[in-house]
Amino acid sequence: MNTLPAYSGARISACWNLSGGGGEGSGLDRLLPTVSTGLSPRKRTTSQCKSEPPLLRTSKRTIYTAGRPPWYNEHGAQSKEAFVIGLCGGSASGKTTVARKIIEALDVPWVVLLSMDSFYKVLSQEEQNLAADNNYNFDHPGAFDFGLLTHTLRKLKLGKSVKIPVYDFTTHGRQKEWKTVYGASVVIFEGIMSFADKELLQLLDMKIFVDTDSDIRLVRRLRRDITERGRDIGGVIKQYNKYVKPAFDQYIEPTMRLADIVVPRGGGNMVAIDLIVQHVHSQLEERELSVRAALASAHQAQPLPQTLSVLESTPQVRGMHTIIRNKETSRDEFIFYSKRLMRLLIERALSFLPSQSHTVQTPQGEDYEGRSFDGKRVTGVSILRAGETMEPALRAVCKDVRIGKILIQTNQDTGEPELHYLRLPKEIGEDHVILMDCTVSTGAAAMMAVRVLLDHDVQEDKILLVSLLMAEMGVHSVAYAFPQVQIITTAVDKEVNDLFHIIPGIGNFGDRYFGTDAPPDWSDDEMDEPSY
Repeated sequence: MNTLPAYSGARISACWNLSGGGGEGSGLDRLLPTVSTGLSPRKRTTSQCKSEPPLLRTSKRTIYTAGRPPWYNEHGAQSKEAFVIGLCGGSASGKTTVARKIIEALDVPWVVLLSMDSFYKVLSQEEQNLAADNNYNFDHPGAFDFGLLTHTLRKLKLGKSVKIPVYDFTTHGRQKEWKTVYGASVVIFEGIMSFADKELLQLLDMKIFVDTDSDIRLVRRLRRDITERGRDIGGVIKQYNKYVKPAFDQYIEPTMRLADIVVPRGGGNMVAIDLIVQHVHSQLEERELSVRAALASAHQAQPLPQTLSVLESTPQVRGMHTIIRNKETSRDEFIFYSKRLMRLLIERALSFLPSQSHTVQTPQGEDYEGRSFDGKRVTGVSILRAGETMEPALRAVCKDVRIGKILIQTNQDTGEPELHYLRLPKEIGEDHVILMDCTVSTGAAAMMAVRVLLDHDVQEDKILLVSLLMAEMGVHSVAYAFPQVQIITTAVDKEVNDLFHIIPGIGNFGDRYFGTDAPPDWSDDEMDEPSY
């Protein structure tokens, strides 16, 4: 076994030190040396991985961890990685308790708690037989799929959508349905072997070892296994002495020296947790971005991009714009003529989908050389709430279309768009996506929505942004950041005022359509609460 580097972290009692670094893992092998199997299987039914909805319930309150600020710059490129905290410690040391208390104290948007238990390897038939006889070592590094784990954590750190396996300890395999996790500002990764892999260590921004007395850990295991799993006290003690404790001594405790911080007494050490939270907050503040201001000052006096398609301004189209732009128009007329424009707009957007030659035979027995869609599926995604008013038009012309939803709101303190909610169809990365919003001023919300789709593996050239009315600034912002996205609209207005209102504009589309009152500081890019 290679010699582990000297311990450079700090045990928190009255003070701490964040000196430690990512370079400490360079002396480790890919995995710690293997030993013969011999530990009994755990009795947990499935692995645990916290994902959507982003809720954390504590004894005092429920925290809705939503409102993700921009994680990309005005160029559309990902520029802010998630802050990843690794929690390591022995079985029943209190890792999950520490993680939950950190999340509660952080009170920041979009925190993901990732469990290493989700990444146990799928057992072969021979290994399943050993597990059935309590002779398979689940506390050995070789029991974990570090390749999948590292790949998953790296994607999550980069802001990508990931799928997390759900391990079934009854069948010793993975369930068919995997959990989707996306959009973390902070990732807390916990497990008994969190520090056992060199590549995994390099992804951790902060490494915390939860150090709890072995007698306390044994008492916790006794309480858990007897009350929750129906086991007898003799069997629990035997398993602990024969399997769990030796694994801790050989594989887990030696990695304590890799930690930046050692937390004695687990979740009861609030001094340590408070200091950890202070450091994470300072790191997040350093990574804050201002996207809307950058968009407002960029791309001035540039020609409109070739990826923009504006519906021909026929007398009919011009007349409908006259009606919906008129502040005296009744709500009924506003809705009626908006729907007419939406139908024309969606029909225009569909003409940009790829097609191929398709020959059919007519009832007269003659061949007709036509066209058919050359792709797997078409999916619509509406930016709530105004964007969902375009869904009926899409459903009317695109049979069996799948619909996703994204809620983006403007933070009234920072003026930045924030992602609050998303529900996207499965395997959307294979689809052509029609992204729907009714008005686009600076393009901040549209850019965030496009970035979400890209993070879910949708190809940029398969995204069509469809909007009733856009400002030139918004067109330039989206086209500059995502030059392969096709933009389709019925009209483009030239100006955006200091409040980010399109001039001459149409007003707050959502409020005029749904009959609600607009706040005095509304923005054309601002999305309100969903209407369903």
